[in-house]
Amino acid sequence: MLFDIAQKIMLRMDAETAHDVTLSILKRSANTPVDKLYRQSLKYKPIELMGLHFPNPVGLAAGLDKDGEAIDAFHAMGFGHVEVGTVTPRPQSGNQLPRLFRLQETKAIINRMGFNNLGVNNLKENLLAKKSAILVGVNIGKNKDTPIEKGKDDYLLCMEHIYSVSDYITVNISSPNTPGLRTLQYGDQLDELLYHLKQKQSELSDKYDKYVPLSLKISPDLSAKEISAIANSLLHWKFDAVIATNTTVDRNALSNHPHSLESGGLSGAPLKKKATQVVKTLKSHLGDEIPIIAAGGIMSAEDATEKFSAGAKLVQIYSGLIYQGPKLIKQITDCYESAD
Repeated sequence: MLFDIAQKIMLRMDAETAHDVTLSILKRSANTPVDKLYRQSLKYKPIELMGLHFPNPVGLAAGLDKDGEAIDAFHAMGFGHVEVGTVTPRPQSGNQLPRLFRLQETKAIINRMGFNNLGVNNLKENLLAKKSAILVGVNIGKNKDTPIEKGKDDYLLCMEHIYSVSDYITVNISSPNTPGLRTLQYGDQLDELLYHLKQKQSELSDKYDKYVPLSLKISPDLSAKEISAIANSLLHWKFDAVIATNTTVDRNALSNHPHSLESGGLSGAPLKKKATQVVKTLKSHLGDEIPIIAAGGIMSAEDATEKFSAGAKLVQIYSGLIYQGPKLIKQITDCYESAD
């Protein structure tokens, strides 16, 4: 009821304004009596993954809380983990406005945000300030003005800054909104990046006496052959997890809509089928060697069950939270209980 009222108000606002207002409210209300308005008690459904203990299989996907401002509020909602970011070494404002569009009829979102964030130092401060014990993954990327051939330096710099305060780290090489970024998913560029990331992980593990798992977030717009090549690289370099998927540039699943031709990444219901297929393809190559975290088009408990059946161990939601509200977290967890 409360979410329905709030949603009606927010949907009358510009999409990015609504996002910023919501995040501000969550930040201010966390750890106060006001958070009872969205606090939920969920069934305990533990999952061991990447050497970590997740209280339930539902996480918040990266992109909603880029700077880690409202982590405690998302913990109150019942998320089993939160992925913050994408964060870059230096602050950057992102792409020009408008850059965020809701397609309500199709339960979709198009964004071309461009990794707008306040930088890795600011994020580290927010991670140190959080009061809840929720597991937090940090999604890292490169600054837009960093040449792609030097992109690995940005990823390594981010790792150095946030390693000690992260539960896991996700390497984002699949956003369609940073020019050239997706080229890092292929061939020698991918292997070189993964090699340096694993070297840095080993170095920092010794330094902090703490092993922080690494995951790779990939695109839904890959061919089966390309997914196979990525899977082989992940196995070779012994990555800890893979997240499937990021947003898509494909518009084939969209009906005619005023915003359907906007550039950027499409998320929400139209992404479901494509993302699920990537999970299935990854599973066929990875088996039980590397766990899969599914994201993309999860708008209901049934959608989440489809991802689990395809081979995912955890799921992450973003658009589903926008359109369905926090109740979706509980619905997925309850369904996972009965399905297990």
